[in-house]
Amino acid sequence: MGILNEKVAVLLPCYNEELTIGKVIDDFKQELPNADIYVYDNNSKDKTFEIAKAHGAIVRKEMRQGKGNVVRSMFADIDADYYLMVDGDDTYPAEYCHEILEMLRNKEANMVIGDRLSNGTYTEENKRNFHDFGNSLVRNTINRIFKSNLRDIMTGYRGFDRYFVKTMPVLSPGFEIETEMSIHALENRFLVKEIEIDYRDRPEGSESKLNTFSDGFRVIMTIVRLFKNSRPFLFFNLLASLFVLVGVLVGLPVIIQFAQIGLVLKFPSALLATGLIIMGMLFFICGLILDTIAHRSRQSYFLELVKYRERNPLN
Repeated sequence: MGILNEKVAVLLPCYNEELTIGKVIDDFKQELPNADIYVYDNNSKDKTFEIAKAHGAIVRKEMRQGKGNVVRSMFADIDADYYLMVDGDDTYPAEYCHEILEMLRNKEANMVIGDRLSNGTYTEENKRNFHDFGNSLVRNTINRIFKSNLRDIMTGYRGFDRYFVKTMPVLSPGFEIETEMSIHALENRFLVKEIEIDYRDRPEGSESKLNTFSDGFRVIMTIVRLFKNSRPFLFFNLLASLFVLVGVLVGLPVIIQFAQIGLVLKFPSALLATGLIIMGMLFFICGLILDTIAHRSRQSYFLELVKYRERNPLN
């Protein structure tokens, strides 16, 4: 497929971005004059919809609140060969789109991640407390669980090929969507590449929709959920080990006392220790069963990927 015949879609999920959305659209029009630029307005209370339309974007509404809901609709509705997804807050320079698209065209990656963190611009520009800590926590946790080496898990600037977009089930409703996409790519062995990009903070008067604590908690719960679903044996083994360890610690004085006098006098401790160890054994058995189910589910998903390839040989 030649570059002139390819279809590129720029995806801009937006909520109350009237100060910046016009500039973001114009920047991508300048860099990619032949691309289709889609703005999905997520119940904005300002003039985001009108401004986006005036600047020539294809504007649609997503009534279900949350970035994950917007991305789900975008992935389902829009047909293209390559997709660029970027926030509408003008924090990501449009010019990096060429490097991202080049990797996708060369089949080097199914998903390209714009890494804001490695060159230090995010730390310099971002003034919100705990964001660096949160990014590090999420990155280190995911890299440890999935044995990967991604540098920026939660960036909003990404590129995808059609193969990734049309085979990813988007489940997250909100800002945890970036974490879900990263984990989905790692778990299912999609090709993932990162490029270093600059980050600039929002212009004065533009406010972030991300709540550090509530959205951070949802991201952490997403990691826990996806960890449980993708690595159930390890997840439940950790729980089993914890319960057994606590059970042994609680029951050790009971065993020592029985060895000394031949009687069990601490019945509550004995019952608690027994219950904890039984719970640990149940968690271990759950892990075994769910690991088998997850393995079968992964096999089915890979077979669906093969069928998709057969139906779409050029993707």
